[in-house]
Amino acid sequence: MGAMCLSGACMCVLTDTIPLAQVLSSFGSSIVWLIVSAFLLARGFIKTGLGSRIAYHFITFLGKSTLGLSYGLILTEVLFAPVTPSNTARGAGIVYPIIIGLSKEYGSSPEDGTQKRIGAFLVKLLYQVNTITSAMFITATAGNPLIVSLAAGQGVEITWGMWALACIVPGVINLICLPLLFYVIYPPQLKKTPEAPEFARKKLDSLGSMSTDEILMLVVFAFLLILWVFGSQIGIDATTAGLCGLLILLITGVLKWDDIIKEKSAWDTFIWMAILIMLSSKLSAYGVTDWFGQYMKAAVSDFHWLTAMIVMGSLYYYAHYFFASMTAHISALYVTFIMACISAGSPVVLAAFFLGAASSLSAGLTHYGTGSGPVYFGSNYVSLADWWRVGFIVSVFNILLWGTVGTFWWQFLGYW
Repeated sequence: MGAMCLSGACMCVLTDTIPLAQVLSSFGSSIVWLIVSAFLLARGFIKTGLGSRIAYHFITFLGKSTLGLSYGLILTEVLFAPVTPSNTARGAGIVYPIIIGLSKEYGSSPEDGTQKRIGAFLVKLLYQVNTITSAMFITATAGNPLIVSLAAGQGVEITWGMWALACIVPGVINLICLPLLFYVIYPPQLKKTPEAPEFARKKLDSLGSMSTDEILMLVVFAFLLILWVFGSQIGIDATTAGLCGLLILLITGVLKWDDIIKEKSAWDTFIWMAILIMLSSKLSAYGVTDWFGQYMKAAVSDFHWLTAMIVMGSLYYYAHYFFASMTAHISALYVTFIMACISAGSPVVLAAFFLGAASSLSAGLTHYGTGSGPVYFGSNYVSLADWWRVGFIVSVFNILLWGTVGTFWWQFLGYW
C-alpha cells in the first residue's frame, strides 16, 4: 500500500498534475497524526500489560462466548459515542487496544497465523460498529455538524435531539443484528469459551497489583478520554490530546523512543494515509466530484422521487470508495446529492437523514474510509481482500436496513 501510494504521488508530480508542495501537504494533516498517536498509544496498552488486564475483566464478565464479547465492546462504543466527537479517538484510541488485548489473550495473532480464531472477527466487526455509532449522534464524529450546517442551507433545521431520536432505532437494530450477520459472513473459529471466565480470574490473580507503568497508562488513558470529550471547549483538539498523551508516556518512561520508531505499522500508515487524503481532496479541487454530481443530478431529475433517492443514496454511499475521510466526502458531495434528491421530489428531511447516515456508514467500505480504519487494518488481522469483501456485504445490509427501518421510523416521527 505504501509503495503504491508513493508511486501514485510521484506520477502526479512528474506529470505536473499536482505540485510537489501540495503532494506533501497532507503529511501535516491532523487526522494523519491522530492515527499515528493512536497506534503508539495502543502500543502502551500492550507493553504495560494494561490491555491484557482490561481484557481479563471483559472475559470475566462476558467471556462465555465470542458473541458476548462483541456485544460488550459494542456497548462500550455506544456509551462513548455521544460524548466523543472523534470516531478515530473513540475507535482507535479507546476500543482498539481492548480488542487487541482480548485477541492476544485468546491466542489469536497474525504473527502465528491464528488471526481468524477470534481477532479478525472482532477487528472487522468493531470497525463497522465504529461507523454505525458515528451515524447515531451529531457529536459522534466531526463530519456530522457539517451535515447539520449543509442541511440548514436546504431549509432543514436539525437539533442534537432530533438527530439522536431519528438514528437511535435504526442504529440500535443495526448494532444488534451486525454480530449475527458476521457469524454468517465472517465467523470466528472460536465461538464458545465456557471456561474463559474462570481462566481470566486466575490470570488476574497471577497479575497481582497494578504496576507503576500500568497506573501511569491508566491515568494517561483517563486524561486522554477527558480531553477527547471536553477538549474542544478549551481549545484542545483530538490530535493535540493524543500527542500530549504520547509525550507523557515518553517522559515517564512507559514508552521508550525505540518503541516509537519500531512501531512500523504506524509509520507505514502515516505514508499511505497522508497520500490518500491528498488525492481525495484533489478530486474535489479539480472539479471531478462536481462533474460527477451534476451528471447524476441530470440523470435522475425525471425519476420518481423514491427511485431517485434510492439511486442517489446508493451512489453517494459507494462514492466513498474515492475518499479517505468522512468530512471530505460530505464537503464534496452532500449538497449536490441532496439537491438532486430534492429536485426529483424527495422529502427534504428524509433525504437529509438518509444521506447523513450514509456519510458515516459508507466509511465501512474500505480500510481507509475514516481515521480509525487504518489503525484497525494495520493490526494485520484482516486481509485486504476480506476487508473489502465483508465491507461491501455489510454496505448492502446497512442500506437495506436504514432504507426500510429508518424510512418508516422517520415517517412515524413525522419528519416527512
